[in-house]
Amino acid sequence: MTAQPSPAEADPAASGAPAAAPPAGGLTRHAGFVRYWLSRVLSALGYQIAAVAIGWHVYAKTESAYHLGLIGLVQFVPMVLLTFVVGQVADRFDRRRIVVICQAIQAVTLAAVTIGVIADWLSIPMIFAAVALLSAARSFEHPTFSALLPALLPAELLARALAISSSAMQTATIIGPSAGGLLYVFGAGLPLALGALFFAAAAAMTGLIRVERLPPSREPVTVHSVFSGVLFIRSRPLILGTLSLDLFAVLLGGITALLPIFARDILATGPWGLGLLRSAPAVGAIAMSIVLMHMPMQRHVGLKMFAAVIVFGLGTIVFAMSTHLVLSLAALAVMGAADNVSVVIRNALVLLSTPDEMRGRVNAVNSLFIGTSNQLGDFESGMVAGLVGAVPAGIIGGVGTVLVALLWMRLFPAVRRAQTLSG
Repeated sequence: MTAQPSPAEADPAASGAPAAAPPAGGLTRHAGFVRYWLSRVLSALGYQIAAVAIGWHVYAKTESAYHLGLIGLVQFVPMVLLTFVVGQVADRFDRRRIVVICQAIQAVTLAAVTIGVIADWLSIPMIFAAVALLSAARSFEHPTFSALLPALLPAELLARALAISSSAMQTATIIGPSAGGLLYVFGAGLPLALGALFFAAAAAMTGLIRVERLPPSREPVTVHSVFSGVLFIRSRPLILGTLSLDLFAVLLGGITALLPIFARDILATGPWGLGLLRSAPAVGAIAMSIVLMHMPMQRHVGLKMFAAVIVFGLGTIVFAMSTHLVLSLAALAVMGAADNVSVVIRNALVLLSTPDEMRGRVNAVNSLFIGTSNQLGDFESGMVAGLVGAVPAGIIGGVGTVLVALLWMRLFPAVRRAQTLSG
């Protein structure tokens, strides 16, 4: 159960502003948004804590980079198979109820994994099956939750709500992996049980949300409506170029699946070191969020995004070559900061350019792009590491990311010329 190091990258609604406490200002008058924010924090914490435990447990049992890569693959397959179903479901049924069901499924699944690990009857294939079920639930949860947000607030508060809601992932990606790594000292069962508890609490919090504005009437299901999210993105070169840049850059440069190898075999730390490595990108992302809050991107956002992707690739190379924990943490923090810039631009373009009646379908496709880069990237890095070793795999991925950014500058001039977050 792995995820790209960037905390914002995993959150389709993220836009990059920090907040380690519940939102303040006018937003606190909207109880639905406060509960939405808390639910995101709880869900993200549950996922991040469990991700560290599952990744370390699988590597401890198998000592195989291939198995770490397979974790990414078993997450990727359900996401691909369900993408177009997710969009239709999110746009035709009660989005709040969908999220509650998904979070409850994840809570029950992690509880079962906890029992199996403690009783020592859970095999590696059974863990992969559980990870696939968790991925299927998350495939519905994330785009549906993102599409729910505009119904909780007046339109004039949406931009600020987007900025503050991103802190849910950022905060969780700092606290969650560190907590998971430290708790693993007492065995895999404890962090897995805590992850299940957080998902259960998230489901309860989501169930208390009340929408302030009803969504528009749903169009009938047709072949066109099923694939309309893809057609919408394809018809806008700016959005297509932005999403595909992120997809291929992270597909090549993602190294999350390899972190247990670096933590144990290269940096000679235990599960606590793995937790620190997984948390480091979030620290960089929050630092960049603070910078963006005081110095918002107002011009040349396209060029800034390309620069950020190149920095991400260079950071990957430095991390792969590092043999010192401090340098490795610094490289990951730089990668998180750079990725945060890319995520802010991408999510602003996608969300602000999509009508409400299509947000579920477009967010589902956006989540597919994210999942492809994350989970399939984990699979790719695991396979390459199994062939040539973790360090060469990281260097190859970083170089590939830089080359993709340079190529995309030529293939998508509309992205390169983008001036503002609204396009």
